[in-house]
Amino acid sequence: MDEKFSDSAHIAVRFTEQRIGNEIANAPKISVVIPAYNVAPYIRETLDSVFAQTYRNFEVVLINDGSPDTAELEEELVSYFNKIVYGRQENRGASEARNAAISLARGDFVAFLDGDDVWLPEFLQAQFDFLEKHNFEMVYCNALLFGEPLYAGKTFMQTSPSSGAVTTASLLSADCNVITSGTILKKDALLKVGLFDTQLRRMQDFDMWFRLAQNGTRIGYQRDILIKYRVRADSLTGTNISRAEREVSALNVIGSKYQLSGAEQIIWKKRMAVSEADLEMEKCKVCLAKNDFKQAQTHITAANNYYHKPKLTLIAGLLKFAPKLTLGLFKKIRPAEFAFITPENVKK
Repeated sequence: MDEKFSDSAHIAVRFTEQRIGNEIANAPKISVVIPAYNVAPYIRETLDSVFAQTYRNFEVVLINDGSPDTAELEEELVSYFNKIVYGRQENRGASEARNAAISLARGDFVAFLDGDDVWLPEFLQAQFDFLEKHNFEMVYCNALLFGEPLYAGKTFMQTSPSSGAVTTASLLSADCNVITSGTILKKDALLKVGLFDTQLRRMQDFDMWFRLAQNGTRIGYQRDILIKYRVRADSLTGTNISRAEREVSALNVIGSKYQLSGAEQIIWKKRMAVSEADLEMEKCKVCLAKNDFKQAQTHITAANNYYHKPKLTLIAGLLKFAPKLTLGLFKKIRPAEFAFITPENVKK
């Protein structure tokens, strides 16, 4: 069941601890929402980036979602407790952590930030000005990817582009891709569509953007790089196979949850076929890295049933007749990608 703003009192009951710092703005314009789970090594850098903002009229609401590293996290937060609203709840997932933070938010705008990402100093000012200038209700921006050599120097919009207007169709087709940590929106827009879906343990952010677009929310983006997005192979969303699984999961959620128009259904089917093929390719790479050559061949064949590429046919043949040579070529031609997906980085 989706939680609503009217459930705020009920949501507050689940806090096992709540602290309100005495240095928080009395009437913040923007509420910065940060869910925290296994981010103790990164949270200081994240919060420092928030408090280094050129725009100053904000509050920070950080929710510890029953993290197993709570002792380490709270040790890192000692010097920030006077500056933030802090809540702790049993582990309930990102949806309920964000909803808990939003229920405490006093700002007219909500800005989302994950506990391991970093804002550049002008993020809030640039996003707020852009939203106001173009009369948007929600905006997101570009990001510099960091943390893993495979993505060094790349930007979010190079790997997940945005082109044209943000609509339900462009979200389904992946012509537009929203980065959560780069998003700011009017709280009234959230009021209209409800909070994050508590039944979704994954892809609740994509579901939210789709719901907002479906409700007619005016969504825009700018290509300026205003944040640094940390890619972590050890996180729940870090590996390429996790990314591909999330994409398929997101499409399944949208397809089952919403009544899509005829045009949207056509886009959905095309995107699902691409996403499933992409997932097969990522599974192939993981199996190859694990020396499971038979399964790697099965996955690449399944992917090529969609792509129909001679190159993939050749690789499938190499996997069958010279699997160790195929593995050696993968290591040599794509060393950074191989290092990223080696078995110790892949969750069981």
